[in-house]
Amino acid sequence: MTERLAVDIGGTFVDAITFDRETRSVSVEKASTTPAEPESGVLESIDKIGTTLEDTEAFVHGTTLGLNAVLEREGATTGIITNEGFADVYEIGRTNVERDSMYDIRYQKPESLVARRRRVGVPGRLNADGEEVEPLDEEAVSEAASTLVEERGVDGIAICFLHSYRNPVHEQQAAEIVREAYPDVSVSISSAITREYREYERTSTAVMDAYIKPIFESYIENLDSALSEQGFDAPFFVTRSGGGTLTAESATDAPVHTILSGPAGGLIGASHVGRETGRENLITVDMGGTSLDACVIEDGTPAVKYDSRLEHQPLMIPVYDIRTIGAGGGSIAWLDGELLKVGPQSAGADPGPVAYGQGGTEPTVTDAAVALGYIDPADFLGGEMELDADGARDAIDEVLAEPLDSSVTDVSRGVFDVALANTVGAIREITIEKGLDPREFSMMAFGGAGPMFVPLLAREMGVDEVVVPEAPSVFSAMGMLMADVVYDFARTNIAALSDLELSDLESTFEDLDDEAIDTLTDEGFDEEGIDLEHTLEMRYLGQEHTVEVDANGIESTADVSDRFERKHEDRYGHAMDDPPEVVHQRVRAIGRNDKPPLERADPVDASPNPVDTRDAYCFAVDDRTTFDVYDRSDLRPGAAVDGPAVVREPTTTIVFHSDQTATVDEYGQLIIDGGEVDE
Repeated sequence: MTERLAVDIGGTFVDAITFDRETRSVSVEKASTTPAEPESGVLESIDKIGTTLEDTEAFVHGTTLGLNAVLEREGATTGIITNEGFADVYEIGRTNVERDSMYDIRYQKPESLVARRRRVGVPGRLNADGEEVEPLDEEAVSEAASTLVEERGVDGIAICFLHSYRNPVHEQQAAEIVREAYPDVSVSISSAITREYREYERTSTAVMDAYIKPIFESYIENLDSALSEQGFDAPFFVTRSGGGTLTAESATDAPVHTILSGPAGGLIGASHVGRETGRENLITVDMGGTSLDACVIEDGTPAVKYDSRLEHQPLMIPVYDIRTIGAGGGSIAWLDGELLKVGPQSAGADPGPVAYGQGGTEPTVTDAAVALGYIDPADFLGGEMELDADGARDAIDEVLAEPLDSSVTDVSRGVFDVALANTVGAIREITIEKGLDPREFSMMAFGGAGPMFVPLLAREMGVDEVVVPEAPSVFSAMGMLMADVVYDFARTNIAALSDLELSDLESTFEDLDDEAIDTLTDEGFDEEGIDLEHTLEMRYLGQEHTVEVDANGIESTADVSDRFERKHEDRYGHAMDDPPEVVHQRVRAIGRNDKPPLERADPVDASPNPVDTRDAYCFAVDDRTTFDVYDRSDLRPGAAVDGPAVVREPTTTIVFHSDQTATVDEYGQLIIDGGEVDE
């Protein structure tokens, strides 16, 4: 067996890709997403790509199932068991108002995922050092489980006790009692997900895990069973929100780690391609059918954070620092009075944009692209699907243009302008607001709509170049094939650095290393194939937030202090005289996998010929004009194409304008210059 298979479920399409390690060949296919039965779309994409599951050595999967369950509030009925007197910690939270609603006098706190009647406190207490102060009342735990399951009808229970990050014994005891009494109820304990302090954030993370666990378990079991029926008998991996993959079994144990599984694949691929091609500073823009995801890759590594939020709920797990906005191809354009808006509502896969001819009536970004001439209605998905261009234009005219007393072309251009403004705002949050200048980065465009949209974004933000990799519409699935198996381990131990010896830090790292190596060797990795990365989260005494410091090869506590001060100065522009303190120690364990190669080719001295021309809207001249049309398969390394032009592929369309030029590098990537925007 030499073939690896990856499948990524998006809001509109399912992408499948295979990599044969023996022939080094790659194949790609797309199928429609099936929201009511997601495994059906996965199986259809596998069937279309023609792979033989008996000969597949590994299957890697990215899914937004957990994310969608939270966003749509369709997760399991969930309960909480916690310490007596602390049942309201989850609802009280930090009592702060969301940033975008800070001055909104009509603000209403979002409804809790766990109603008050489904939160129960039980006697038992550990102190801040993890020492038992009061034994856990096992009878009370049993009664709490009975109340939650038999009277409150919960399907999942989150267990979170004070100071369990120091000693998980009470949580483990409680979980054992619940599982023995109610084996069909999903149980999530906070200490099995994260060993870090802050009881509210740990509770929220455990709740999110319990909320999606029954749905995720059922989906993975159904998919695994269907794959097995077709002869699949190899490792099954799921991509993690913070990079890498974990086994399907581990994913069902703690599905919260997969909640941003889908977008992670593209970042894994982008960081790998960036390192291989000498572009280690990238802004990735993944524009699909439902949303647009943007992230910064700095020095070859995507930005990771450990204090993310989802639907106003904190998550204490490592996740890529992705900004997601409702600006995908299926995002609906609508009027708020006379103000044109785009998203966050999406037409999704069913019914989809009006142009799909599946019953959609609300115009979308894709419909605007058809009206502007960027998408050939007769050549969508390589000719597999013919679009209804007249229907798209009629919908834009009726819903948007007539109420605004405007033309279809002007309104369609406005749809792109609004989506562009929304995207610029999202990227400013992850660059300028963090002290980074986006003009010092390259942009990488992928997803089905990314190559059509991102050259415009680069013009707007003054970015010098846009990189369009090969097969960009399935790039997230490609990234999954490049993923290593990754696990994160952490310990909270707050102490002034001056009170610590180097041996104290080394001892904790050794314990975490042992745990990490045991986990990966149990999954079949030799120690030679395992890499361990050490980091410290540090702050100055009196600060609330931390910075992450590279702790690989530290030689002394003075060395640690120097590294922290340099990192603090890089991040905030200054260092301080206050004493530094260590908050968390982290180990990332990486089991290395074989990856598809980036094939290089010598440049050729030949000018490609367009295969057609098309009337389309050029943003550089603010008018419709003639675009040359090229097949990407005709663009060999060394080729250069002046805009305005459309480059078509079977599964996406690349568009750049009259002040932009595209060249093909030795890896087959299309490099589009940023163009110029009038000030």
